[in-house]
Amino acid sequence: MKKTLLFLVLLLSHLSFAQKGKEKILVTDMTKIKQAGNVSISPDGKRAIYVLRTNEGNETDKLDFDYRSHLWLTDFQNVKQLTRGTESVGGATWSADSKQIAFARNVKGKSQIFIMPLDGGEAYQLTDFKYGANNPQWSPDGSKILFSISVTFSDILKDSLLNPNKKLPSWSIEKAGFKNNDFLKGDKKIKANPNGSIEEIRAYLEKDVEDKKAKVINRLNFQGESTTEPEIRFSLLFVIDAKEGAKPVQITKGFWSYSGGTWSADSKKLYASSGRDSLQHPDRELNSAIVLLNADGSGSKQLIAEKGISYSGATPSPDGKLLIATMSKTDWLGFNQIILANADGTNKTNVVFDRAANNFEWTDDSKYVYFTASSNGGTPIYRLDVQSKKIERLSDFDSGVSSFDISKERIVFAKTEVKNPSELYTADVLMKNAIKLSAHNDEWLQNKALSFPEKRVYKNAKGQSVEYWIMKPSNYEAGKKYPLLLNMHGGPTAMWGPGEGSMWHEFQYFCAQGYGLVYANPRGSGGYGKDFQFSNYQDWGKGPTEDVLAAASDAAKESWADTSKQVITGGSYAGYLTAWIISHDHRFKAAFAQRGVYELSTFMGEGNAWRLTPNYFGGYPWEENIKPILARESPYTYVDKIKTPFLIKHGENDLRTGVIQSEMMYKSLKIMGKEVEYVRMPGGTHELSRSGNVRQKIDRMLRIYEFFERYIGTK
Repeated sequence: MKKTLLFLVLLLSHLSFAQKGKEKILVTDMTKIKQAGNVSISPDGKRAIYVLRTNEGNETDKLDFDYRSHLWLTDFQNVKQLTRGTESVGGATWSADSKQIAFARNVKGKSQIFIMPLDGGEAYQLTDFKYGANNPQWSPDGSKILFSISVTFSDILKDSLLNPNKKLPSWSIEKAGFKNNDFLKGDKKIKANPNGSIEEIRAYLEKDVEDKKAKVINRLNFQGESTTEPEIRFSLLFVIDAKEGAKPVQITKGFWSYSGGTWSADSKKLYASSGRDSLQHPDRELNSAIVLLNADGSGSKQLIAEKGISYSGATPSPDGKLLIATMSKTDWLGFNQIILANADGTNKTNVVFDRAANNFEWTDDSKYVYFTASSNGGTPIYRLDVQSKKIERLSDFDSGVSSFDISKERIVFAKTEVKNPSELYTADVLMKNAIKLSAHNDEWLQNKALSFPEKRVYKNAKGQSVEYWIMKPSNYEAGKKYPLLLNMHGGPTAMWGPGEGSMWHEFQYFCAQGYGLVYANPRGSGGYGKDFQFSNYQDWGKGPTEDVLAAASDAAKESWADTSKQVITGGSYAGYLTAWIISHDHRFKAAFAQRGVYELSTFMGEGNAWRLTPNYFGGYPWEENIKPILARESPYTYVDKIKTPFLIKHGENDLRTGVIQSEMMYKSLKIMGKEVEYVRMPGGTHELSRSGNVRQKIDRMLRIYEFFERYIGTK
């Protein structure tokens, strides 16, 4: 009996690395991946719309590609494309009678709302708004469409339609030297004159700003993703009748943003999230409240608001009685929790669930709420019983549901898994009897050799269970030795696993190149609950290093692993961790850090993710008790201990982590005569590897591989 069990274990272990086909995954295969998302079932339950994102060859640069997103329709048996062309389309929303859809598409550089009849006929343009129109949402009664616009501070100041009474914000704009906002009124009759009075000089300087000769910054959060943003932007809500020639009606007004706008069940009211304190500068207001207002914009009131809490994602039940949302503390390290309340905001109740929930969908009878949450390497669908408050998991940890919708009879969902990066499926309401509806990636995957990860668990010094996965080379041959790559995730609250779609191609590419690969979710990762996620407080280096190196050490024990050829890489926080590890451990023959954080005081100043410094380390660089902590936890402190050949990459326009720290790291190593190379990606942002220029994404992959080959020489 024991021999039989041992045989089964060995067989299952072998199957965990099962392959199909013999062709290698190529670097350019990333351009063939098609991703399904934005799933929406029609009100009558007979059809569903989804968005398919593809990479299409650029017409002028044969080496480059453009992203395209278009709508597809399914009747749960077949799929067909609805929209085409060079302009991408956002997710669609259904009319109440299931006969029409509304969606957003660019016109002359601005997103506008279109309506398409599904029984024949061309889509027609509903809005022609100078600020564009986004995020359409059809009212339950089918008469109106809610949408949002994005405008700047100066847009509101100058536009008589957005601000007919020329009101000024109730909060201080914080312009140095001015005690209030009266200077904004100005005197438009004063002419710009560099040699004139102080008023004329000010007019001249303001003209320089208008003509983009200067940027004047007074706000706290002035760093965007790719450029500095002196002006605050606001998201405002509008409603328009769902018929040609209709004029939009402004619903939210003033100098404040409204997010997550959604209709009440009776189409008479709107729910949204907005700042809690109207006297607080938006850059400083971290709290948000759930707001209820009439569909004509009148009667706005805060339903659920609390100091130190951010509420978002308000979703009313179909019967109009209840509301589900998330709440998170804004001080230091917040963690999303589910709340249920009456539709009027009363009887707020916390639902016990130690994961970060997203994408709430009510059942038609208002008895259940379905949602997704990253957990244990995947993104399952969960179901909340509203009456009992009990939650059950309906799908597995080995795949990831990126988008879904439900009807009385079925769930339609987009899923990523190791054997296919993205397809559309349908199943019953308990996620049983799943049927694959699409085959967007089947053809190019048909003869590819894939590596399937084997999951393992490590018990760390804190007694925590750390999950990690080992992948063999995709064309593994018994008796041969292969290099081993430790690949680490950022965040630090990200989570990797078989159901995490963004790394599908990178993992498979390196396995195709003859590398074994190991990745882990060390302490600080999301998907394992609040305590695990924040167990790296004031410990970004030593503790997580223990966890990922334990995974690497275990993988190195595999009979196929060549321990003399180990390499390491990671991006963002994992760029930090890469630098930390090679300054404390010298087992790796080469290292590649991407878009990393290396010196925490500098990061506080140059990155728009700067709040990670005070949140994770307990204070600011100028505080005497915090200075030694930031020095201790900064990889740059140990730069002289680095011996590993090091490639450092950063996007030229990356303002999430900033570029100065990477320059510091490179320059210091160069001064010391260490083996180091620095790559900057023109125009690249922090999202380069996920949503950036396709040619640069290919460059990044090849650059990692080529650098490692210099030192481990597998080819």
